[in-house]
Amino acid sequence: MTDRQDLNEQETPIEKVAAPVAPKPSYTAHNNEQYVLKPAGFWVRFWAYLLDLLFISSITSIVIYPLFRIFGWDVQGTTWYAPIGFVTGFIFYLYFVLMTKFFKQTVGKMVFGLRVIGLQEDSLSFSTILFREWIGRFFSATILPLYWIIGLTPKKQGLHDFIADTMVIHEQTYEKKIITTYQPVSESSQLHQPKAF
Repeated sequence: MTDRQDLNEQETPIEKVAAPVAPKPSYTAHNNEQYVLKPAGFWVRFWAYLLDLLFISSITSIVIYPLFRIFGWDVQGTTWYAPIGFVTGFIFYLYFVLMTKFFKQTVGKMVFGLRVIGLQEDSLSFSTILFREWIGRFFSATILPLYWIIGLTPKKQGLHDFIADTMVIHEQTYEKKIITTYQPVSESSQLHQPKAF
């Protein structure tokens, strides 16, 4: 028993050594105002798309259907691979590709003051337009809910916009964004210079 008491008496309390705490760096906040082109939302793009469909159906009704009737070809085919379905589908995609390539907007977008821009390139390349207007639009037009995601994304992009890395903007409308940047304040700048009397 005496041995245990001697061991307990010999133990000394451990002193806690406090580690030096580094001072928290100070930051200065700078607010910068930027004006960026405003992305076009779902409804204005929807109305522009309906106007484009009206324009395309007018072209096919005035040109394609009379030609089919003149040559005695069947205009009653309901499937996409029927001759009339194939030709009208081809004109549909060709319209969007050519109008976007040469004008960066379709007739519907012209009416509503919208334009397609690239997020990574200033001028839209032909491959970008093909991916956006042919492949991307095929999926958006075939699976309708994919077109609705325009209203849910921050830059109002549809699936075809994501595929081609593009967005649709209002031509003459800008929105103000305040971007806050933080810069660390160095210790030397915090020291005050002594004032001369």
